[in-house]
Amino acid sequence: MATAHDANNTIANIFLSMAALLREQGENPYRVRAYTRAADTLARLESPIADIARAGDLRTLPGIGKDLAEKIREYLDTGAIQAYEQLKTPLPPAIRQWARLPGLSDPIVHDVYYRLGIRTLDDLETLVRSHMLRTRPGVRVTADELLEALQRLRAESIT
Repeated sequence: MATAHDANNTIANIFLSMAALLREQGENPYRVRAYTRAADTLARLESPIADIARAGDLRTLPGIGKDLAEKIREYLDTGAIQAYEQLKTPLPPAIRQWARLPGLSDPIVHDVYYRLGIRTLDDLETLVRSHMLRTRPGVRVTADELLEALQRLRAESIT
């Protein structure tokens, strides 16, 4: 029989898995640490996380900020955390190769694909031309450099 503390342990395990996946993708170590710290906090809770959420006190817990509190609420409401499901899902091979483009890395490509819904080279080019890609954390490449690299990638895929 499930206990009220099962959600605490389940969410803690999800956060640990997210930390590991983010670490593998070369994500910011502070972000990885935030998930690990939140998992530790949830695993040590004496009260069910659902009770704390109902009271509106999630952000009073050590290591739980706005983003992680939203993920906890999402799990409590739906039984899943969409960001975790996306992290577990590998990118299609054609999209993974975007990480070879200058200024793009696996975490950035993952973010662009899942959060922004960029699915094609044309979509990516539109994003680059709009200069919105430069607003994403970790992107340090000029639009011209990336547009040239996109042209080369298109030429490679034709031959």
